[in-house]
Amino acid sequence: MKKAFLHSKFAKATAFALILVLTACSADDGDFRHWVEQQRSNVKSAVHPLEAPKTYKPVAYEVQSLVDPFSVQKLAVAYKNDTVHPNSLLASEMKRRREPLEAHPLDGVQMVGSLVKNGKYYALLKVEGLLYQVKVGDYLGQNFGKITTIREAELSLREIVQDAAGEWIERNATLQLQEKGQ
Repeated sequence: MKKAFLHSKFAKATAFALILVLTACSADDGDFRHWVEQQRSNVKSAVHPLEAPKTYKPVAYEVQSLVDPFSVQKLAVAYKNDTVHPNSLLASEMKRRREPLEAHPLDGVQMVGSLVKNGKYYALLKVEGLLYQVKVGDYLGQNFGKITTIREAELSLREIVQDAAGEWIERNATLQLQEKGQ
């Protein structure tokens, strides 16, 4: 019984406070309205006219007569040519076992040092926080990159990539020694 009494007193006090606040909000707001009107009159609008829309000039599609580069027939012919006359560059690469550093793109590999053992240069490469030691003949990158030379501040490799015509060609790439701040 005592809880219900306190609860009802609290409810009455809350209702009274709410009525008091609403009454205060609805009081004379003439000063506020006067201030708003004064601010509106002081504001200068700066609306610039819109530019006229540019006229659309349609361009004729003139390559309908050309062969679709993604047609099933063209892809089938390319696949047949690759299987009948495989490119010797790619064929030898497909037969060998892949090395761990071939799982990473070349731009994710950093050359952080080099060393010489028994007169041969070795490069120190950093990939995803791990350090690797590589030598000439090791493979690197996702384009069948074979290391051809290692110097004190540079590593050169030969990659096999497809050109615009879809032919497999060799391309040279290098990794430069990365300074500590880079």
